[in-house]
Amino acid sequence: MSPQISVPSPAGLAAAVGAEATGEWLAVDQARIDAFADATGDHQWIHVDPERAKAGPFGAPIAHGYLTLSLLPRLTKGLFDIGGLAMSVNYGLDRLRFLQPVAAGSRVRAVVKLASAEPTGRGVRAGYAVTVEIEGSGKPALVAETITLYVPA
Repeated sequence: MSPQISVPSPAGLAAAVGAEATGEWLAVDQARIDAFADATGDHQWIHVDPERAKAGPFGAPIAHGYLTLSLLPRLTKGLFDIGGLAMSVNYGLDRLRFLQPVAAGSRVRAVVKLASAEPTGRGVRAGYAVTVEIEGSGKPALVAETITLYVPA
């Protein structure tokens, strides 16, 4: 996928505030859910026991909320191309809400809007409004306000 928003340097982000980009769909299958459960030690039955989960409150096994959140780098990769970087650093989150569970076998994608770009002593701190959509659903899996620090070369 080619970048949807491209700026020559971190300073160029200020002119791109308001720009929006949409990523590609990614399948969240049971194998990914199981691997996340193994990595985190969270083996709750609603995630890893497909037979029991079918009779549970969601009708199927669901991805961990933090699994969906952890997919943000993958879901947003390549959406913004920022030239002249020494590095970019995940600076954190201001708000995060899990709105709907992601059933095993679903596909998700990110819609990202550049909400702010503030110069700092180390570079530019950019705020993004991120929505993770679930294919075929009118309600997103999560919404988050993420922050990235871009350090110029």
